[in-house]
Amino acid sequence: MSMVVASPRPAVDPAPRRVSILGSTGSIGRNTLDLIERQPGAFEVEALSAHSNVELLADQARRLGAKFAVIADDRRYGDLKDALAGSGVEAAAGPGAVVEAAERPAEWLMAAIVGAAGLASTLAAVRRGAVVALANKETLVCTGALMTAEVARCGATLLPVDSEHNAVFQVLDFDQLDSVDRIVLTASGGPFRGKTLEEMANVMPEQAVAHPNWDMGAKISVDSATMMNKGLELIEAHYLFGLPEERIDILVHPQSVVHSMVAYVDGSVLAQMGQPDMRTPIAYTLGWPKRMTAPVERLDLAKIGQLTFQAPDPARFRALAIARQALQSGGTAPTIMNAANEIAVQSFLDGRIGFLKIAAIVEETLSRLPLGALRRLEDVHAIDSEARRIAKKLTA
Repeated sequence: MSMVVASPRPAVDPAPRRVSILGSTGSIGRNTLDLIERQPGAFEVEALSAHSNVELLADQARRLGAKFAVIADDRRYGDLKDALAGSGVEAAAGPGAVVEAAERPAEWLMAAIVGAAGLASTLAAVRRGAVVALANKETLVCTGALMTAEVARCGATLLPVDSEHNAVFQVLDFDQLDSVDRIVLTASGGPFRGKTLEEMANVMPEQAVAHPNWDMGAKISVDSATMMNKGLELIEAHYLFGLPEERIDILVHPQSVVHSMVAYVDGSVLAQMGQPDMRTPIAYTLGWPKRMTAPVERLDLAKIGQLTFQAPDPARFRALAIARQALQSGGTAPTIMNAANEIAVQSFLDGRIGFLKIAAIVEETLSRLPLGALRRLEDVHAIDSEARRIAKKLTA
């Protein structure tokens, strides 16, 4: 089994740890900063970035004493500069400045920009050999083996932040990788796990973003509702842990207590459990290779009473089959799938298409583009752009 994630036994680096958070105003970014603020003196913040939320970004940069703050929407540069006037925080704007933030000398970087937009900055951090806490699953989905090769070439470290991959990382026996039979990723099933196809056809965006267990952004919440989120995680798990598609299972687990499992050849199954709170996996990566205290409600299994599991319904959650097929096809297929999904999800959130149309548009986009090998990281942008162009036509 070939893996790209780090072995959990490196030398411990001295505090304070210099960190950067890309996507600091989103759910993952806010939770990361919450943990940092609870450990005075343990961390120094080098850089923060946000897409367009100038007010919160400026507040975070001032509060944490960041050296560099970037707003990706360059139209808001003046607003950010004004908000940081007199603070000593350097302000910048635009996609290039986000990459610059990733290149600054932070030992640990949280890659939490949602979607393919986070690829360039994540790659920049990898190329300088940083420890990258990867919350942006689209990076591996879009680039696959090219990114894992770049991680190895540059001596970078990937630490998975998604609760499912982080759970696998925590219970994986790195000394006996050949003893792993399969991994099992759990899924809450989202807000529509009990609805029929007819009912799902009429759901509204506000229903899709109301996740029953997790506090997530709109795009990720919709992905959870379609279960495309789990399809993306399936592909990411393949590249992180080196297992073929047929040895990665998915189970619907509505309580979101068992975050994932590793099954071994002797019949043992090891699970990582905890409350559905992203501060647990974030803390695991932020403190790595040690564990750090997190203000998470402690798990009380007696109070929960029961844990249930069931196989996902392939008819109602077509996105899972699409993702498995994309992984089997390999090459450009996952890149196309991800780009089309981002366009379709945004079209649904904007009220232009129905919920069930999301998976249909992804499938149709894949059918309209020739699939081929992904030979260079530089090719990803062109393939992504073409897939978006086709998907936009289909949502018009």
